[in-house]
Formats: sequence, C-alpha cells, structure tokens
Amino acid sequence: MKPKLYYSREEMFILNRDKLLERGVTIDDISIIAFNQQKRYYENVEYNLCKESVEKILSLRDIFHLLQLGVEIDRLAEVGAFNGPIQDIIRYDLGVFGIDEIFGLDIARLYGAIGQTNFGDIDVNKPGIVEKLNHDGKGDKDSCHTFLDDIVGAIAAAASTRVSQIMSENEAARKDN
Repeated sequence: MKPKLYYSREEMFILNRDKLLERGVTIDDISIIAFNQQKRYYENVEYNLCKESVEKILSLRDIFHLLQLGVEIDRLAEVGAFNGPIQDIIRYDLGVFGIDEIFGLDIARLYGAIGQTNFGDIDVNKPGIVEKLNHDGKGDKDSCHTFLDDIVGAIAAAASTRVSQIMSENEAARKDN
C-alpha cells in the first residue's frame, strides 16, 4: 500500500491540533499568548480573531511539517533514541544549540520582520504555555520540549502578527483616504 504523503488543510490542522494536545498544549493556550501580545496595541482586539489566526496557521503545510518533525525530535530525545552528544544537547536543551530557534524563526517568518520580532519577544519572555513547556521539558524530567516550546511560541507570534495585520487593514478601511 502506498503511504499517504499529502494532506488537506483540514487534515493538517487536525493532525497538528491533536499532536499539540498529546503534548499538553491547547489552541487556547497559544491564542491567549497572541491575544495578550496584541492587547498591548489594540484595546478592542477580539480573542476569537486570535484563535482563528492560530487555527489558520496550524493548517499551513510548512507549519505542519515543522510541528510534526519538531515534536518527533523531542519524543525521540525523551526515549534516548539519538546517539552521541546530540542526545544530551537536545534532551537538556543546550542554550547555544539554536536549531530549535531556527524552526521558530521559520514559522514566524511567514509574517515578515514583525513576526520574527514577536517571536523574539515570546522566546525571551516565555509567556504562558511557553514557560511551562520550557520548564517541564528540560534535563532529567519526563518530557523533552526543546523544539515544541519554540514552535508554540512561533505559532503564537505568527498569529499575533496576523491579527495585527487584520486590525491595521480594518483601521485603514475606516479612514477617509
């Protein structure tokens, strides 16, 4: 039987959502971060727009590939499946490793420089579920979230930036030009 290689946007969304849930992350966890980022700039931002943005991003093919691969790398590190120094580098989330941030930057890059800036803010400040994943996924604990914390933060950053773009477009449409 030929393996399934191509997925619809709906299938990718469901597979990504389910993979996140397996790792203890909900769409609401990510949406809250995007909402709190945009609340600083738009007092009338709606939570549902943030959630819709997270869901849209989770349906994109590049995000599907990055999330599925990143979570699998974390899982393999949890069970000690890597050889040599890379096992400990991933398992202990070595600060100078940086490949996990490349995954995050690639996701955030979907929304340009502002998306990347938003990712940097989230990566440094680690709000909400990002902090929990970072804390719970290091070293001798049961879980490894070396890639997942950056992927989740980047999805929140991309969603936040998407919301900002929509809010800006709505504002521009209301003004007389």
